[in-house]
Amino acid sequence: MLQKNIALLAGGFTGEYDVSINSAKNIADNLDIAKFKVYTIFINRDRWFYECDSGTTDIDKNDFSLTLNGQKIKFDFAFITVHGTPGEDGKLQGYFDMLGIPYNTCDATTSAITMNKAYTKAIVHGIHGLNMAHSVRLSGNDLHNISSITATLKYPLFVKPNNGGSSVGMSKVYNVAGLPEAIEKAFKEDNQVLVEEFIKGREYSIGLARLKGKIKVLPATEIISSKDFFDYEAKYTDGVSEEITPADLSAEQNEKIAEIVTEVYLRLNCRGMVRVDFILLEGTGDFYFIEINTTPGQSANSLIPQQVRAAGMDLGEFYRALIEGAI
Repeated sequence: MLQKNIALLAGGFTGEYDVSINSAKNIADNLDIAKFKVYTIFINRDRWFYECDSGTTDIDKNDFSLTLNGQKIKFDFAFITVHGTPGEDGKLQGYFDMLGIPYNTCDATTSAITMNKAYTKAIVHGIHGLNMAHSVRLSGNDLHNISSITATLKYPLFVKPNNGGSSVGMSKVYNVAGLPEAIEKAFKEDNQVLVEEFIKGREYSIGLARLKGKIKVLPATEIISSKDFFDYEAKYTDGVSEEITPADLSAEQNEKIAEIVTEVYLRLNCRGMVRVDFILLEGTGDFYFIEINTTPGQSANSLIPQQVRAAGMDLGEFYRALIEGAI
């Protein structure tokens, strides 16, 4: 097989820039150099560029090509590992669709929908065995009637931006006094905010991917946070949360969870690898959907790499199967 030119896109426009860079580094370290020639392309609001020993070279966005030493390089595949906009919300996907360059993630429509928590929940609603917390969606243009929210939902509440990942701008509120400040904090991140009831139980995350034409569900991870909830700090600060992979679940629970998340994947028309976060309700073990992440972190200690290893798979082979399946 001839070496394929892979553009590994990292960075983005959000606070997850550095997380994305770490993801890209781990992917590059695990891709087979005999099969893939990897070019890490950094994306920020000002420019898209490639960094080499002789300096930086800008990408030609007209055809997504790179000119090095007078030679024009075109790419066989784009491996998008940009968390948040523009890599997780459909913008890059739409661009590559127009250029006819295959990529590793869900398509533009699914990527855009899944960045919106309320829209995602509307689509997956009704899947057998899947439950959701009661919630209210607020728009930045509306007047926010605190007493109406309090009458509709039971405390404690989670308040979070409707779009975006990584729990930035998220708060847990125990009574009406804390609600206005939490709403204001979330609106700093997005023009839509989701207020939802807190579901008490154990929190899990599970990856799945279409490999060689079949949907493969990876072993689940249980997340035990020393904080009150799994926020940005808990996700990205060593020692704040404990992650147990594979999670201590019965064969029956694993089978039921696999059925639910596979249906979520199909109903949202997902492609490539995704990660579903959920809670098993205390006392009943009922499955409560939190969200789906279509560009999950890929640093060495991220959840998907943990789960791939727990499944007895080689991470490089996993990435290769994603690339070959999309090409």
